[in-house]
Amino acid sequence: MIRTSALRPIAVALALAIAPAAAAQNGNGAAKVNGTTIPAYRIEAAIKSRIGQGQQDTPELRKGIRDALINQEVVAQEAVKKGLDKQGPIAARIELDRQSVLVNAYFDDMLKKNPVTDDMLKKEYERLKPQLPAKEYRVRHILVEKEDDAKNLIAQIKKGGSFEKLAAEHSTDPGSKARGGDLDWAPAERYVKPFSDAVTKMKKGQMTDTPVHTDFGYHVIRVEDERATKVPTFEEAKPQLLQLIQSQVVQKTIGDLRAKAKVE
Repeated sequence: MIRTSALRPIAVALALAIAPAAAAQNGNGAAKVNGTTIPAYRIEAAIKSRIGQGQQDTPELRKGIRDALINQEVVAQEAVKKGLDKQGPIAARIELDRQSVLVNAYFDDMLKKNPVTDDMLKKEYERLKPQLPAKEYRVRHILVEKEDDAKNLIAQIKKGGSFEKLAAEHSTDPGSKARGGDLDWAPAERYVKPFSDAVTKMKKGQMTDTPVHTDFGYHVIRVEDERATKVPTFEEAKPQLLQLIQSQVVQKTIGDLRAKAKVE
């Protein structure tokens, strides 16, 4: 049996298919299937989506898109004939997808009519800049499940064992294990509190004398280096600031709408 999750990419691929040239073949539609017109507005949406993915607007692409939409309409009509659109889980999914499209359309329209300005971005940049941590640390760690195992690793390292080799052999952290436990540069605040507290108390080149316990297990930690945090320029931070402000606007709008809604 094919899972719904496997079918979804097929539907998405088919839905993103059509272009302006094809619309001319059937007046106001891209094509007509068993009397049902495939609306021309899908053309613009599909071609814009494909161009956004880096594809070139070519006759071959347009033909492929048109064929895909026809295929989708043929199959969808058969599904309706079988009454699948009335089945509980499928009907619920159709309604959820409809709501998702409407929600996205609402916020796209709102953000288009109320764009985030450079002044707004600069104010947010100046607000956030002083909140950046003063230091970044280059840290290695070995994560194990048992405290005794961590103590044994500390003893081996103190006797001359290679931290990097032992991390590769014993660490249960898949993200850093292959790099000898290297977590790269990051502010201490990025880590969970016990880990963060241990890092800020150590000097460059220092390793924990005892294992550090967190919800993940027991850590052997070594601070490789430290440096002042590099503050990104406004231009460097601009894309992230835009996403942040747009997210704030969306959340505020949702809160305002909920406050006015009658929720029982």
